[in-house]
Amino acid sequence: MKEKAQKKLFGLWTGELAAAILFPILWLLYIPTFKWSNHYLTTFPHLLAFCILEFILFQGSFYWYLKWKQVKQGKSSTLTNKQLTSFRFFKISNLVLLVIGIPVLVYQATFSKGLYWYLFLYGFAIIEYINYYHIRLSYMSVEEIREFNRQKGFRRSILARELGKK
Repeated sequence: MKEKAQKKLFGLWTGELAAAILFPILWLLYIPTFKWSNHYLTTFPHLLAFCILEFILFQGSFYWYLKWKQVKQGKSSTLTNKQLTSFRFFKISNLVLLVIGIPVLVYQATFSKGLYWYLFLYGFAIIEYINYYHIRLSYMSVEEIREFNRQKGFRRSILARELGKK
């Protein structure tokens, strides 16, 4: 059981980290590929949405890394008070950044092109934020999908439950 949990947590933290590292690399490689992409990949609104998303992905990787490390060492899988304080700070920081994204969204919708790309990035960031800090939205394996069907709906995320305890 411990090995199965370790393997799953290892996959979660390395997967989130790989995504957080590969997304900017692909972003930078894509810019010179097409002249039209420059506007969509280098303007402030798009970079803001992308950075918010990246910030949240790194938090996710860090969270799963801490959980993996605790299980690997045979400790309780509950985060320490210091770690929970960090994630409370991250949660507030994310909210501030996401709120800043709202007027940028209005600007994009009114005055600029590239609204759909901004919406995609900003929406992705919102979904990741909700997935980590509020409701679990990701169900990857068949077993997890069956569990979702049995529970008749969404549950609070593990991090949300931990933050709610203390």
